[in-house]
Amino acid sequence: MSVYQNQTALAREGMTLDDVKQMDADTITPAVAAQVLGCNPQWIRVAARQDKSMLGFPVVIIRSRVKIPRLAFIRFMEGESGC
Repeated sequence: MSVYQNQTALAREGMTLDDVKQMDADTITPAVAAQVLGCNPQWIRVAARQDKSMLGFPVVIIRSRVKIPRLAFIRFMEGESGC
């Protein structure tokens, strides 16, 4: 199972910020971030493409994929600036 498939499976189960902190992946998927934020992952994907500043945390778009740097997302969730 790839890291992406594993994150998607975990996101279906419900993830917390503590779960994200314990991960060792460099990036997380919108599905994982959405579980922590309590929103629809599609909203994150659309916002990433239309106006990244709406999110408050950095995103990386590679072709059709949206990836979120895990450590920057954690800092954002903990209220630290400078993401």
